[in-house]
This record gives sequence, C-alpha cells and structure tokens, in this order.
Amino acid sequence: MKSTIAQLTAQLQRAMATAFGENWASADPILVPTTNPKFGDYQANVAMSLAKPLASSPRAIATQIVDNLDVGNLCEPPEIAGPGFINLRLKTSYLADQLKAMQADPRLGVAPASQPQKVIVDFSSPNIAKEMHVGHLRSTIIGDSIARVQEFMGHDVLRLNHVGDWGTQFGMLITHLKEVCPAALEAESAVDIGDLATFYKQAKQRFDADEDFKTRSREAVVDLQSGEETATRAWKTLCEQSRREFQKLYNRLDIEIQERGESFYNPLLADVVKDLEAQGLLVEDQGAKVVFAEGFTNKDGDPLPLIIQKSDGGYTMPLRIWPPSATAPSKTRPSECSTW
Repeated sequence: MKSTIAQLTAQLQRAMATAFGENWASADPILVPTTNPKFGDYQANVAMSLAKPLASSPRAIATQIVDNLDVGNLCEPPEIAGPGFINLRLKTSYLADQLKAMQADPRLGVAPASQPQKVIVDFSSPNIAKEMHVGHLRSTIIGDSIARVQEFMGHDVLRLNHVGDWGTQFGMLITHLKEVCPAALEAESAVDIGDLATFYKQAKQRFDADEDFKTRSREAVVDLQSGEETATRAWKTLCEQSRREFQKLYNRLDIEIQERGESFYNPLLADVVKDLEAQGLLVEDQGAKVVFAEGFTNKDGDPLPLIIQKSDGGYTMPLRIWPPSATAPSKTRPSECSTW
C-alpha cells in the first residue's frame, strides 16, 4: 500500500496534468509537512514555482490545481492560503482506518526493502582497560536502534564493535601486569586483576615517571605485535576482563554485537608495508619506514611524515603523522617521530 504522502503526491500530479497539460504530470508538487497544525497536515507549494512558466499568479494556479484535485477519500476540502499555498488536512476517519490496518499487520504496514543490502553499523567502540562512559552508552543505544530498524526492513546488518584493543598503550599495561599480577600469566582460566580503571592509571603513572618502565613498555609493544607468547597472554587477559565488564551493560540493554577490534588488522600491516614499498612510496631512514603524503606540511612548509613502521619494528595503530605543534623532522630524520 502506498504511503499517505505518495498518494497525495500522485493526486496533485494528476490535478496539474488535468489543469495545465500532460507535460506537468511528473512535476514535483513540493509537498511537505506543515510547520503549524492550524494549516493542516501537509502543504503543497508548487504554485509559486509554476508562476513564471505558466505566466499566471500563484494563487490562480493553486485554484486551478485544487479545482481538479481528488483527495476526498484522504483529506478535508483543500484550502488555499497566502499567495498560493495548498493546505491539506487528513480526515480523522482516514487516520483511524490506517491505524486499524497497521494493527492487523504483523509488520505494522511497513513493507520490507525491495533490494536488501549489506549494512554495517559501528557501535560504541570502548577502549580495553578503560571504563565505558556516557558517550559509549549513547552511541550503543543509537547504533542498536539503527541496526534494529535496518534488520526489520530486511537488510543484512553487521553489528561491529570496533574496540580499542591494540596499540602502544598495551605496552605499559602488559609490563605492569607482569609485575603486579604474574599469576594472571600462568593460570589456565581467567584471573580477576581488579578494577581496570585503577590498573590503567597505575600503569600510566609508572610510564610517565619511570624511564626504565617506559623502555620496557615499548619493548612489550613490539613483543605483542610479533606474537610473543607472554605478551600475547597478558594482552588476552586484559581484553577478556574488559569484555566481561562491557558485556554486563550489553546484556542489560539486550544488545548483540560482533567484536572486531584494532587487533583484527595487525596481521594485515606487513602487507601494507610491502604494498607501499612496491609502489615506491616508502622512505626508510634510521630503521623507520614512513610516507611523505602530498599536502601534509608544518607551518614552515616542511613535509610531515606519516609513520608506517617504527625503527624498533613496531607499527603505529592507527598511523600517525608528526604533530603540527612540534618541530617537524627533515626527510633524513623520520625516526624521531613517535606515538609515545
């Protein structure tokens, strides 16, 4: 069944064709909801746009349209307001019939999509070892609402939660975990390591204050990216505890999602480096591999490098450029760039 606005549009186009000729049968009647209920439910503003081509006043054009308009089954008698606005008020009986029909239909009168598509909805994407906040809650509810509507329409929906489960911050978390909770790296099942928000803050404080801890944290990042067993086990422990906490909220909201975190892309990064090398886009200096993208310069006009792989072999996730506030390195000093 056609929607109300589709039915009104069709009748307005028939009226224009009858009044002004078949050339106007497909003209847009410019039908919109009214901004004030006193003017009815819908307003057709086409008369103003036809004034010049028809060489007539908008009100006279509106009168001719209304004289040929057959909407008695939908609306009260149309009214012409101002210079030529056509106001349409839906009949109470029509609205009641529509509600009854919707109530009797398991789909409430909503037809499924004629051409179902693949739809990807990106959810709240919280960070591992950090608490979810109201922003995560808001985007989770919005994402679920969008996904449910698309699924109801018959689309194939992929509900993705792109969690922050990779990157340089895991170096300090892994190093801290090894020292404060070594049992977590030896147990066969998950070990509760306490409040993760507090754990993160402790690790960050050590990283900022202790140069030796900072160095070992950087080394742990490389170990993790290369798949070293202990680093990987520590990372999995941190991720699993975060997931358990996240899932409590998702369960309360009755939300189903598929996790595909930043770690999903780690096995693909080596091929990115190969592709850039094959295309001659990669510059290597002091062990670091970077790309100088056109248009990325600092305030002095010097090029800013996009780091692909750091001098220690680790990747940056996501890829970073030298911060504009810093003094940019020359093309011979890209290894000075760092995400730390």
